[in-house]
Formats: sequence, structure tokens, C-alpha cells
Amino acid sequence: MDAVLALEDGTLFRGAAAGAEGEARGEVVFNTSMTGYQEVLTDPSYAGQIVTMTCPEIGNYGVTTADVESRAPQVAGFIIRDESPVASNWRSEATLRDYLVANRIVAISDIDTRALTRQLRSGGVMRGVIATGDALDADALVERARSIPQMEGSDLVRGVTSAAAFDWPQEDPGEFGVAPERLPKRRLKIAAYDFGMKWNILRRFTAYGCDVRVFPATAPASDLLAINPDGVFLSNGPGDPSALDYAVQNAKDLVKSDVPVFGICLGHQVLALALGGQTYKLKFGHRGANHPVKELHTGKIEITSQNHGFAVDPETLPADVRVTHTNLYDGTVEGLRHETRPVFCVQYHPEAAPGPHDADYLFRQFLDVMERRT
Repeated sequence: MDAVLALEDGTLFRGAAAGAEGEARGEVVFNTSMTGYQEVLTDPSYAGQIVTMTCPEIGNYGVTTADVESRAPQVAGFIIRDESPVASNWRSEATLRDYLVANRIVAISDIDTRALTRQLRSGGVMRGVIATGDALDADALVERARSIPQMEGSDLVRGVTSAAAFDWPQEDPGEFGVAPERLPKRRLKIAAYDFGMKWNILRRFTAYGCDVRVFPATAPASDLLAINPDGVFLSNGPGDPSALDYAVQNAKDLVKSDVPVFGICLGHQVLALALGGQTYKLKFGHRGANHPVKELHTGKIEITSQNHGFAVDPETLPADVRVTHTNLYDGTVEGLRHETRPVFCVQYHPEAAPGPHDADYLFRQFLDVMERRT
């Protein structure tokens, strides 16, 4: 079946349908990862976005339920160059196409993703529509792309957060990634805000000997503090952080409580806003598993996984908030720490392990802060 990708600037890409039939609308972005397409598909931070994979062949190792990062795929649509005709891996449970069809994700293949990526890098990410079928009206698709709400000012967190608080189950630490360098003297209790949390973050906390209770994004800070946690975690998630007034206010209350707070990605941006900083939209964002980040205190370089379209403006940060990490591609802020309160955060994803374990020390640091408090 034919498919068309229409961008808001009038550009059209014609290819073949690679997933469910129908139409997908969203902000078109690109991800430079060579593997991990299933993790990308199920990352709630991609809500409202059509994701282009720059790696030319996608689907070659199939899909498996062990690799999902949330309850279901979260992307608005999916774009690839070549759809692998086979899924060759001992862990594979289904083909990528079967997975996309079963989860009603509209996708397009057989287009020049290099040309699309260059266009997004030059002009910036833009709104787009994928439609499947014959005799599609290109002009109408472009108009529909232009009618999609802008990402700026959009609160997409409410659409991906959990409906009610829940406890993440304890798991065998040996099943998920590298063994932790150390365990706490006792099991630590973490209260976590779910802004669109990836499950591997919860798995890493479990591996580090923590019990995690997850709260909806709109829960008041008092609900989290009521369980007397050893620390509070602010998760990743989609959309514009400046649109999340409720999350920023809750983060302010948490900072004032002096409970240790750790944030990742959107959680990092929310904390920056709560501490007095400002955020801005990047031209085409950071999405991939090969971003070099420098830890300023040690000078060490970490290869990191990233997925964000907004960043913190360092010029707006107050004097008691220190930049701890920077992106070596463009110098943007990748980490912050408060000078007098037990609060720190990073823009990238230490649980995603592209280095493969360059940034796992951040979970250990959170343990250190929580144990010092007790």
C-alpha cells in the first residue's frame, strides 16, 4: 500500500505503508540510534511526535516484550528507510510490521530518510502527517500538517502519566543490565513522579536496592512526602516543560522540603524551572544514543542516550545552582546541582546505557545523598 509523508512547509515524501493503515499527525523528529527501535517506539517522551530513524535498516531483530519501556507504543507515527523483511534474533517474538499493525501505529518506509533528516536539521523539526492509501490529496495533507498544535506550550504529560499511584514490583537485579557497584545498608524508599517514565529507570532503582512508589504527574507534592520517602525522583516525559505549572510548583515544594531530589530529562527541566531558571526549544533537539557529555568536575566524557526538544538556559540560573554537565556537540546544559540543597538532575538518560555504563554512577550518587540524609 502507498503512503505519503507531508510536512508543513509543503515537502512531500512518497513511499510504502509499513504499519497500520490510516493517518498519523505530529511533530516530525529524527533519532540517530543504530539499535533500540522498540525502546524508541515505547518511550513516552515521544508522545505527539513522528519519529524518523536515521539508521537505514530497521526491524532486522524483531520485537520482544522484554524491551518495552511503557505499557504500549507512544509515538504518533514512524518513519524508516528500509523495512527488514525478516526478524532474525533468538529473542524475537514478532516482526516490527506485525507490532506496528497490532498497536495501530501508522508508519512509512522506502523514503530518503537522509534527505528528510537534513531538511529537519536545516529548517528545524516541523509538523507533519503520514497517510496511507491510494490517490491521496497532497495539498490537503499539507494543510492538515499546518493545523497541528505547536509543541511549544503543549502539555502532553497528562496523556501519558499513570492514572493512579502504584508500587513498582521488586525484580531480580541480575536480569536487568549491569550489577550495581554497591547496595544501600537498608532498602531505600523512593517516591517518583511519572511524567512519562521509562520502565528501565524503575528497573535500575530496583537493582540498586530501592522500593519505588510511582505517582501521577498531577499528584500534589504532599502526597509524595506523606509516605516519608528517602528521596524523590522526577522522570522523563514529553512536551514543553514551561507548560507544566503544576509540576513546577510541586517541584518547588519538594526542594523546600529538603528531601533528596533527582531528575532526568523532563524532570531535569522541571527542576530547573522550579529553581528559577528558564527553558527554550531547540532547533531539532537531541535524540540518539551517541551524544558525548562532559562532567565538568572530573573532566570525564560520557556517551549518552538522549531524547529531548527543549533545554535549560544557563544564563537564567540563580547563583546557587551549578551546571555540572555540558553537551560536547553544542554546549547545552546537561546537568545541574543545587549548592546547598540535596537536589541534582541530568538532561540525558543514564538508564539507557549506550556507553554502555558510563552514566550509571548517577544512581549510586542518588543513593549516597539519600543515605547521608538518614
